[in-house]
Amino acid sequence: MSQEIIEGIRTIEREKGIDPGTLVAALEDALLAAYKKTPGAARHAEVILDDEGEFRVFGIQIPADLEARLLDEAREAAIDELERIEEETGERQHTLVSDDDLELDWSQVPEDQMVRTDVTPHDFGRIAAMTAKQVIQQRIREAERAMMYDEYVDRQGEVVTGIVQQAGDRNNVLVDLGKVEALLPRSEQVDGERYEQGSRIKAVITEVRSGTKGPQVILSRRDPELIKTLFELEVPEIADGLVEIRGVAREPGYRSKIAVESHVQGVDPVGACVGPRGSRVRMVVSELRGEKIDIIPWNTEPARFVAKALSPARVREVYIDDETREATVVVPDDQLALAIGKEGLNARLAARLTGWKVDIQSDTEFAQAEADAAFAGEDDTQEFSGRCAATLSNGKRCPNAALPGSHYCGVPAHQALAGRPLPAAVARDAAEPESADAGADAGAAAPEAASAGTAVEEGAAEAVREGEHADA
Repeated sequence: MSQEIIEGIRTIEREKGIDPGTLVAALEDALLAAYKKTPGAARHAEVILDDEGEFRVFGIQIPADLEARLLDEAREAAIDELERIEEETGERQHTLVSDDDLELDWSQVPEDQMVRTDVTPHDFGRIAAMTAKQVIQQRIREAERAMMYDEYVDRQGEVVTGIVQQAGDRNNVLVDLGKVEALLPRSEQVDGERYEQGSRIKAVITEVRSGTKGPQVILSRRDPELIKTLFELEVPEIADGLVEIRGVAREPGYRSKIAVESHVQGVDPVGACVGPRGSRVRMVVSELRGEKIDIIPWNTEPARFVAKALSPARVREVYIDDETREATVVVPDDQLALAIGKEGLNARLAARLTGWKVDIQSDTEFAQAEADAAFAGEDDTQEFSGRCAATLSNGKRCPNAALPGSHYCGVPAHQALAGRPLPAAVARDAAEPESADAGADAGAAAPEAASAGTAVEEGAAEAVREGEHADA
C-alpha cells in the first residue's frame, strides 16, 4: 500500500497540479479519522507519513493538569462559536460538546512533556483504506475548486470566449469556458439576441462567486468593456497603444458611440478603427449581432467634442455653460430629427459620451427663442434673460448667455457695459422681435468670450466632417 500511496500522490500532483503537501496532510487526516474508529484507540494521536509511504500512528500523552486546562479552553472556544452561530442565524443550537471532539491547542504543550507511543494497528484493514480514499477525494475536489476560484477571480472585467451549453428564450444561458461553466443571466443578455446551443460567443466576466460546487462565473453581453476588447482584437493600433479608446456610450442591441484618440502624429484614429473598406468595424458589428457603432474623434474642446458626438447629424453651433455643464446645440431644421435620434437615442448617447447635458434646437426654434428672450418687457429695469447684449470686436453679437437680471454675460469686459445704453442692434431687436434674426449674428466668439467654449458654424461643420462615423 505504501508504494501505491506514493504513486497516487505523484499522479495527482502531475495531473491536477495540486501541491503534494496538501495531499499528504489530507491523507494523514484521513488515516487519523480511520484510526479513531477502531476499538481501543488512543484519546490523542497523530499520524505521520514518511517519505517511503509508510504511516505510523502515535498515541500522545501529556500531564493530566495540562490536559484539563487545554480541554477547558477548547470547550469555552467551542461554546463561544455556538453562541456566535446562534446570534447570526437566530436558531437555537442543541449540539452537545464532547471532549473527544475538542481540538487541543498543541502549541501550548512543550515538546518535552509529550510522550509518544507507537500504536499503529496491525490490521488497519479495508475500512481504513476506504475512509482514506473518501477523504482524499474530498480534499482533491476542494483544492481544485480553490484553484479555479483563484484563477477566475483575477479575471473580472476580462472578455472570454465560450460555447453555449444551454439556452432558452426567457431563461439564463449556460456557457462552457473550458474549465468552468459560466452563467449569462437574463439581465445581462442583449434584447433581440438569440443564443443557440453549440454557438460560440464572447462575453465579459463581471463577477466571480465562490460556491460549494466550485466558482460561479457571471457573464455579461451588455458591458461596454465588450466593445473595447473587440476593437483591441481587431485594431492593431489600439493593441499597440497608438490609438486609445477614451470613452464608450452604449445602448446594447441598438447603437454605440466610442471616442478614440491618436497618440502618434500621422495616425488617423477613426480610420484605424474603421479599417480598409470598413473591414475592422464590420467584424465588431458582426460579433455584436448588428449593433450600429459611431466612431468619434476625441477632442479636448467641449463644444467641438459635443458637435462630433452628435454625428451623423450636422451641427451649426454649440453654446457651452461650464458651470452647469450644459450644451445648447443648434442644428439645421432638416437635421433636427437625425440629431435627436429615434426616441432620443442619438442625443442620449452623445450626452453619455461627452458628460455634458445636451439641449438640441433647430435654427428656427433657436431664432424664435432668441427673439422672444431679447427682453423680458419694454422696461429696461425688468429682469432680462437671453443672450449677452455686448457686441464683439468682429461686429457680431456675443453668443454667451446673459446672467440673471443682467443684459450681459459674466465676461468682466461685458459686465462693465452694464451702465451704458444698449447697442442699437439689440435695441432694434427688442423693438421689432419678429424681424430679429437671432441665429444670423451668433457667429464665432471673439477672444474675450473664448472661455465659453463656442463652436462656430464653420468649425462645428468641419468637426463633424472629420468625425464621419462608421454606421454598419
